[in-house]
Amino acid sequence: MKTILITDNTMNDKSILNSISSLTNQILDKTLNQLEEEDLFVFPNITDNSDDLSGDQMVLQSVNNSYRSSNVMGFLGFDDEELIIQSRFSLVQGDGQQRNDYFFQYLLEKVLDLPNVTDFETSFNQSERIFNLYIFLFPLYLKKAMRKGVYKTYVWQSYNNSNVKGIIDVKKHVQFNTPFVGNVAFKQREFSFDNAMNQLVRHTIEYIKTKEFGKIILAKSRDQSDTIIESTPNYQYFDRNRVITNNKHNPIRHAYYHEYRLLQRLCLKILQHQKHNIGFGPNHINGILFDGAWLWEEYIDKLIGQNFYHPKNKSGHGAQKLFSNSNDYSKIGRIYPDFISKDEGNRIIADTKYKPIGNIGGKDYLQVLAYMFRFNAKKGFYIYPANNKESEPASESKMYLNEGTTFEQNVKHQEDIIITKLGLMIPKGKDLTYSEFSQEMKLNETQLVNSIINNQDFDY
Repeated sequence: MKTILITDNTMNDKSILNSISSLTNQILDKTLNQLEEEDLFVFPNITDNSDDLSGDQMVLQSVNNSYRSSNVMGFLGFDDEELIIQSRFSLVQGDGQQRNDYFFQYLLEKVLDLPNVTDFETSFNQSERIFNLYIFLFPLYLKKAMRKGVYKTYVWQSYNNSNVKGIIDVKKHVQFNTPFVGNVAFKQREFSFDNAMNQLVRHTIEYIKTKEFGKIILAKSRDQSDTIIESTPNYQYFDRNRVITNNKHNPIRHAYYHEYRLLQRLCLKILQHQKHNIGFGPNHINGILFDGAWLWEEYIDKLIGQNFYHPKNKSGHGAQKLFSNSNDYSKIGRIYPDFISKDEGNRIIADTKYKPIGNIGGKDYLQVLAYMFRFNAKKGFYIYPANNKESEPASESKMYLNEGTTFEQNVKHQEDIIITKLGLMIPKGKDLTYSEFSQEMKLNETQLVNSIINNQDFDY
């Protein structure tokens, strides 16, 4: 197995990926929309959840003699080739040949409540690591789908009695009712919870139960799992292959049940893990990708969410309007700031940026200033993950809005309107353990929260 490791938001010389050229050709200059159509698993789903994860974004983009990576992290495989995309904060450890991506692991733990399965030691099988990620995501997808209620659809049910209500099944009638004793074999189309989709979920639940950590995982969605079990009284272990085939050939297409379609895809990947191992087959690309920008935004929400409103673009939650129409004063110009403080007297706008600090500028400035103007905020923040290379000096972290023009030679800064580039320092050290990394992160989190909410100076 040939494995190459790169990091997000970096330029990589093309020669580095020469040994996995077949895999590279499968993903190069392809958008995430295209890769998702090829059955690559992207989290969160492009169309539903992530503002920053555009379907037009590319995992690898060709730029002159280099390949540029984006905000996406994860694992990809094709045939006997593997590509691991870590966060740019992964730590080089030991003899320099091993990299542990504690930061990515920490984000998954805090945002998705996933156990430690992203340890990148080469002794672990990448296929099993991906498979474990699928399983750990199952409760999340199950709960999201079942917010729409238990999936119900029409199914054919077979009967053999004297109360005929459907289509007579001649073959079964001859088989079961010869000589005739008064019963008739027939089948009837009924609206039922016990259908192929719920059977697929049931088989997935029963499969996860067989895993060493299965009960712990399913405990996170106990109510939903119990509901599925109650809804599938005809479950039989030996029907698994038939249920898998049925769901592969009949994907859910109704827009209302889109969450069930995502759950269906995940269940199929779990139940078919022997066939869908990373790198399976010469014509099959497989893997799982995570949006670093979305993980970062949701992680920051965990830190400051008690003091800030958090509008969400794709779900339409918390939409704000920029203008009122002059005719009828109807609200127009929908906007979604990342965070709006709840303190009316001292309003603060915060914008999360996963990309490197050097890439924050231009339209990023205009966007936050527009939000500040709209909500009468005097303070704005760009919150980004930083290391020693990316973090700006304290004297440069605060930016004061100018007034005046160069034509009149009266440009000066305004003391009361400030935007701060605020980096959360990501611990680094050759011999750090994950436990030590987590402890340092908690200390840095406290400093970040104090800087935003309590207006304390931020200094590492």
